[in-house]
Parts: sequence; C-alpha cells; structure tokens
Amino acid sequence: MPKKGKAKNTVNKAKHTRLMKQKENKLRTEKQRNKERLKAIIKKANEAKEQPKDDSTTNH
Repeated sequence: MPKKGKAKNTVNKAKHTRLMKQKENKLRTEKQRNKERLKAIIKKANEAKEQPKDDSTTNH
C-alpha cells in the first residue's frame, strides 16, 4: 500500500533536475563559445597568411 501524505523526495529531485539542466546548458554554451573563438582565430590566421604575400610583392 502506498504511503499517505506528501511524496518524500520531490523537492530534492526537482532541485537536482534544475541543477543538472543548468550544468548541461553551461557546458553547451562553453562549447559553442569555444567553437566561435577558434573560428575567429583561424579566420584571423588565414587573413594574416594572405597579407604578407601582398606586402612582399609591393616592396620589390
């Protein structure tokens, strides 16, 4: 027979679920930021590679 009254662990389960969702969202956003940061670095490096070629031809 089920117990009468309030369910025992609902508050803790709700808190745990909320905290786990926060953790997942934090990891997801960090991963996204990291991707964007790496893309920016790669783009900047590619632009830097192209510029010296143009400068070296004008100096001669």
